[in-house]
Amino acid sequence: MHRPIAYPGLPFTDTVHAWVPHGHFVIEGAPHGPLTGLRFAAKDVFDVAGQPTGAGNPAWLASHPVPTRHSALVQQVLGAGATLCGKLVTDELAYSIHGHNLHYGMPLNSAAPERIPGGSSSGSVAAVAARLVDFALGTDTGGSTRVPASYCGVWGLRTTHGLVSREGLVPLHDSFDTATWFAHDAGTFERVARALLPATPFAAVRAVVLQDAAAEADAEVAALLPRVGEVLARILPQGAGAATAAQGSSLEDWRRHYVAWGAHEAWQAHGAWIAANASGFEDAIAGRWQAASEVTAEAAGAARAAGQAARAQVRALVGNGTVLIVPSAASVAPLRSAGGTEIDAIRARTLRICCIAGLAGLPQVSLPLATAGGLPAGVSLIGPAGSDLALVHLAVQVWRALQDGAR
Repeated sequence: MHRPIAYPGLPFTDTVHAWVPHGHFVIEGAPHGPLTGLRFAAKDVFDVAGQPTGAGNPAWLASHPVPTRHSALVQQVLGAGATLCGKLVTDELAYSIHGHNLHYGMPLNSAAPERIPGGSSSGSVAAVAARLVDFALGTDTGGSTRVPASYCGVWGLRTTHGLVSREGLVPLHDSFDTATWFAHDAGTFERVARALLPATPFAAVRAVVLQDAAAEADAEVAALLPRVGEVLARILPQGAGAATAAQGSSLEDWRRHYVAWGAHEAWQAHGAWIAANASGFEDAIAGRWQAASEVTAEAAGAARAAGQAARAQVRALVGNGTVLIVPSAASVAPLRSAGGTEIDAIRARTLRICCIAGLAGLPQVSLPLATAGGLPAGVSLIGPAGSDLALVHLAVQVWRALQDGAR
């Protein structure tokens, strides 16, 4: 039962249980800037000066000093004029795409209250979907923004790897971590993009539906891809076509490469701390850390080499002005009552899709659409490295055309 909570440190009532107990504060943004007048909140993996960073885990919260500097992205957003309204729930050390936190609970998906919000940026997406803030900072490593955006019917972006600074951010997989944001409407999403992203000369000329990615999605989600493809076929000079991502391999192979490569990096980053602290991870996340501890340097090296080959393959696909069309997640949001076996199967299919942009280090924008049954579901565009701002503009153009068509 989600009872609204009025926190003295916040200018609104938390109706979706998105804020962490130590995250109730307000920091005013610059008085004049492109984001002045907007409110945002930050996933509790971003450092905020004078406020503790908990990374979703009380042992982490207790064992790390309070930061004395804002993370680079928090500082950039405050400098652009937006006001920071506290810190939000995350899955523990961001090692999940489910949205449940053993210690702080699962935030409410206001777009589908009986269903999960997705993670690891669960509080961020819940706060935005409920319109408590205009936008919220999140991260995306294996899908932690794209998936909850899809589940909750909001705009989400995986930025080009390395394009947005990760200074002052709790890491997970250094080769895949990205910093980003959610927004509840197209205008705000574009406004934040213009303030935070560099302009690029990219102009899309052709769209390609990735058939192996579409095959991983449930039929009700896959049915949305042709609608996006039809719009792009009308507005791009060379129309739209189809291809497969993992030519000569499989998306399951790519998922395994991503998991092993990333897990080894995660253990190098946090293994010593985990071994020294009674972290109290929930079972699914504890299992991932145990598996990470067992990935040898040799296995990680082989996964990295195979992942880099996949990276080259995907980057070749987006050459010459091509954008790729994929599902943002394999399904609509699972029910909150779904069992572990069902969740694991959906997670595996979703990671097969999400690892495409992840391995390639490319930007991916999730458009908020809905299935024939009315449930939120995202369709994504993937573009070349650094094309983030142009890709956001294109995605909004497509979304508006779809809305006009529906009317």
